[in-house]
Amino acid sequence: MQYIMIIEDDPAIREELKSLLEGVPYRVTAPEPDTDLIELARKEQPDLLLLDIGLPGTDGLTICSRLRKESRIPVIFVTARNTSMDELNCLLRGGDDFVAKPYQPAVLLARIAAVLRRTAREQDEALIWKNVRLDLACGTVSLKEGDGRSTELSRNELKILYFLMKHAGKIVSREDLIDYLWDQEVFIDDNALSVNMTRLRGRLEDIGAPGYIETRRGLGYQI
Repeated sequence: MQYIMIIEDDPAIREELKSLLEGVPYRVTAPEPDTDLIELARKEQPDLLLLDIGLPGTDGLTICSRLRKESRIPVIFVTARNTSMDELNCLLRGGDDFVAKPYQPAVLLARIAAVLRRTAREQDEALIWKNVRLDLACGTVSLKEGDGRSTELSRNELKILYFLMKHAGKIVSREDLIDYLWDQEVFIDDNALSVNMTRLRGRLEDIGAPGYIETRRGLGYQI
């Protein structure tokens, strides 16, 4: 069951949203707005956040901006601030969608379902192992939780990391990697793998993951 967290300071709206979503059904929590919301979201890792802008203390825009530095949790702003500039500001701060109050329940549910579907597709196009995220659609590698740094990979670098992540925890021989990288080639110099591996390790170090790929002497590589 997908998990939605509601961050809303109006108790009546909070309970209304909670009741609506639980009837779908989603698993729902609606913490009090004076909770450490960023820490709670970091700990709970919901599938989606419904986030108001006008909150006591830290406002919703700040919460979204801070989350985006370390998390890809989808965020839909549900707010009474309903101008086009409000919507633009929410999206620029990292929101995935914007729904103005008063909202139509059917429209809100449709927006939630659309964001969750899109997120599921994105996850299908990514591999994650030991906090490193390989985005196959964009050809990038990043830390799942970190400072947001990412870097683009070449075709061979992406294929090497993909193959290692598909065999995560296991030793992959150089021969298997060469066969996967250059299938049907007549002859490939073994040094080509070493060059690509060195470059890939440099990319991983750039995003804060040095030593991610281990060399198992005489056997191959392992993550």
